[in-house]
Amino acid sequence: MILQGKRVALPPAPVVHKRFEAHAEVAPQAVAVFCAGRRVTYAELDARANRFAHFLAARGHGRGAKVGVCLDYSIGMVVAVLGTLKAGAAYVPLDPAYPPARLRLLLGQIPDLALIVASPATAGMVGSAVAEVVDLDQLSGQLAGLPATRPDVCVTGDDVCYAVFTSGSTGTPKLTAVRHEGWFNLLNWLALEYGLHRGSHNLVVSAFGFDLSQRSLMAPLFCGATQYLMASRNFDALMAYRMLTEHEIRTVHCASSTLYLLVDWETARGGEALTRLDYVLFGGEPLKAERIADWARREGNMCTLLHQYGVAECTDVATSYDFTGHRAGEHDITPVGGPAYNTDIHLLDERMRGVGAGEYGEICISGTSVGAGYLNGAGPESGKFTTVVVGGAPRRLYRTGDRGFVTEAGDLVVTGRMDAQVKVRGMRIDPADIERALGRLAGVREAAVVIAPPGSGAGSGSGEAELVAFIVPAGDALAANDVRARLLETLPRNMVPARCVNIPRLPLSPHGKVDRTALADACRDHFAGSGTTA
Repeated sequence: MILQGKRVALPPAPVVHKRFEAHAEVAPQAVAVFCAGRRVTYAELDARANRFAHFLAARGHGRGAKVGVCLDYSIGMVVAVLGTLKAGAAYVPLDPAYPPARLRLLLGQIPDLALIVASPATAGMVGSAVAEVVDLDQLSGQLAGLPATRPDVCVTGDDVCYAVFTSGSTGTPKLTAVRHEGWFNLLNWLALEYGLHRGSHNLVVSAFGFDLSQRSLMAPLFCGATQYLMASRNFDALMAYRMLTEHEIRTVHCASSTLYLLVDWETARGGEALTRLDYVLFGGEPLKAERIADWARREGNMCTLLHQYGVAECTDVATSYDFTGHRAGEHDITPVGGPAYNTDIHLLDERMRGVGAGEYGEICISGTSVGAGYLNGAGPESGKFTTVVVGGAPRRLYRTGDRGFVTEAGDLVVTGRMDAQVKVRGMRIDPADIERALGRLAGVREAAVVIAPPGSGAGSGSGEAELVAFIVPAGDALAANDVRARLLETLPRNMVPARCVNIPRLPLSPHGKVDRTALADACRDHFAGSGTTA
């Protein structure tokens, strides 16, 4: 089974920052970035980025170099990103929201890091790096003396534009590289397919280290629109909603859990800023459709919700589904739609053979979006990048490790991870199946299921791992026995959690996804301290 994306020709040099430069020539006085009350025009941003590119080139950090960027969202961050691209180098986001120990781990995983761009607030976080750390503020005088003209650097579509960290099954983060051609293809698809234009102003609401944030950061500049940045290191729902209300923002890219928070905020206050948006493009984790269904059906809601799927290894987004067509009860799992331009989705069995329509298989991605691979080693996970023959021609393919099928309507449905199943009392279980069953229970707003390891205090004393459900109730706290009894109506006994814990909200990671590590830690703290259930 292959879902084939529309074939759309790209320019000879599909390089993202060239599109930004074109807008700077046509509309130099248009506002490019707004942050903390400050505005910078396309002409000003272009000149500042050019100077930084010349600074990098003078130090020998040009084509093929890797430049770390450890900055809070700011105009300076955008200057560093664009300047790095103009120099022909690739940038690596080093998120200041990460704990120091995490940043030290990531720094050790970047081969041949040329330089790190920081600020007075972040320089200390990357002090352990072997690479030189430069402070943009302290460089201002030196940069002012460099040319404001564009550097004469030949950048091709096959060059790496950025590299982001994604989790590794071995416990070591993987640094996956994205090519200019793939990034250009993604942004070009969004612009053409959804009609994004110079008025499609965007608000960034996700953490800088998230793969989703890279297209969120560049999409408005690719279209000639304004990029709005929050002057906050961590997601702030109050600040985000206030900016949506006060400015002519038209698009937001976010994780599903972040969308829930924004919808809750608007619903509780009777606002309409979200409903006035043109698009919210969201995904990155299993969707709990019931969390947004009522808001989506709200009278006068003009916002189109695009439920998207993809992986960092393949330029972030591979498919998209218009949630407007979703009908409650029609699907157990909301589809993620059809492929982006120049992108194919393959459903393959364990022998890499195509499966039939409606049959389950591993989701694999081929085409322009497939990245340049992992930069930090050639371990077994590098084997996920392979080659297949499509129409008599070889195509690079990435095995996502996700499981899914294609509906009769031709939409992809992602059912979970091929390796997400865990053994509890000798039986293989996928926690996502239990979370979906919990989400259908009356009184459950949302839920997450984790595995409590032996010795955590959550078990029955048998020394075995147990399932623990963390539940956010829609109203009053739910009794554990009642929850389990209702689950037994639809799930086998071995899939019913041993413990249920009521919590006010699910913790989120800096990327805006459910923080399952924090929940696993909570198992130890909660049960070791109280031994109680819901």
